[in-house]
Amino acid sequence: MGCQSLTGSSPKPGAIHLTFWQGVNPPPNRDVLQKLVDKFNREHPNIEVESLYVGQPEQQLPKILAAVVGNAPPDLLWFNATITGQLVELGAIRPLEDWLDAAPVKAEIMPALFESMQYQDHTWSVPFSTNNTAIFYRPSLFAAAGIEKLPETWEELRQTARQLTKDTNGDGRIDRHGIFLPLGKGEFAVFIWLPFMWSGGGELVSDDGQKPALVNEGSIAALQFWRDLLDDGSAKLSLPERGFETDDFLAGKAAMMVTGPWTLGQMQSTKVDFGVFPMPAGQQRATAIGGESLFVFNSTPEREQAAMAFAEYVLSEEFQTEWAIGTGYLPVNLKAAKSEKYQKFIDSQPALLVFLDQAQNGRTRPIFPGYSRLSDSLGRAIESVLLGKSTPTQALKTAQERLDLIGN
Repeated sequence: MGCQSLTGSSPKPGAIHLTFWQGVNPPPNRDVLQKLVDKFNREHPNIEVESLYVGQPEQQLPKILAAVVGNAPPDLLWFNATITGQLVELGAIRPLEDWLDAAPVKAEIMPALFESMQYQDHTWSVPFSTNNTAIFYRPSLFAAAGIEKLPETWEELRQTARQLTKDTNGDGRIDRHGIFLPLGKGEFAVFIWLPFMWSGGGELVSDDGQKPALVNEGSIAALQFWRDLLDDGSAKLSLPERGFETDDFLAGKAAMMVTGPWTLGQMQSTKVDFGVFPMPAGQQRATAIGGESLFVFNSTPEREQAAMAFAEYVLSEEFQTEWAIGTGYLPVNLKAAKSEKYQKFIDSQPALLVFLDQAQNGRTRPIFPGYSRLSDSLGRAIESVLLGKSTPTQALKTAQERLDLIGN
């Protein structure tokens, strides 16, 4: 797939032309973005940002790296913060702390997001959009099972899943499971599992944050918990690498699933009853913060200043309010989250309150250069345990050995 230009205006003579690579989906969200880019271009006569859709993350990554190596990168990039270490290692992006520290909008960024912006004492990106994970459930199925209290701990979640699991037609086979879990070794399964690991007291990396350290009590406990749900017969696994699909949940074949606010629009459009509750706690409350960041690539001082003007616009209350209402992402700007306009939107989407309240317990994925290898090894471990091929301890030790062998 080539780059698809979404610009809605003709070139402005004499303006600094910036290329902005993004992989925004679904397509209606790209339309929201383009309207906001067009507004920036109208208000900045000397800058023209051209928004280019360059595919999904797995399609984007080789294009980004090839562009950097070929000395033809974009000016701005929308991508997950986990790419930070690789881009720093390649000398491709500009540190942003001097500009951001002087920008009033810094004080408006949600505090939990700073962890994903900073690496090796520098700020390398700003948040473009954010989300986190919680548990969607079917209230009608809870009521039918006589469940009146939403689970707040792992043990309560396990018991609730058991109560919801049922052979509804009497043929001797379970046709409604308590919870839907993602099967696969890709990043989505890892992202959905991470809140359980953090909640169990586990960590992915060593104390200095630079090396994978997968074998710990919290990681083992989290993998064992997923295995326990399967052994109870109360968990339904997705098709391989399809853990984001909501069909089984919407059809009532699974009464709960772990997902994020990006599914709210789809849920509402189906008219199926649903609710959302926070991630239950193991040792502590935790959720995984997702979303994308905005990077500024090294170019010329003039182009970099223009790119940072766009970055400041993206962080603004105005942009974040319109982006959040138009797409379902959570705003990264505190004023946007509290604005009257966004509060009215929440009234129509009360489930958003769970994600907003939960953000204070959010953790972000590591951003050192070897994260993609860590994720791949961890995904293989999760898959191995879910398929019953190894115990949690064995799977994590194998993953750690693989990472040690290749130098993380």
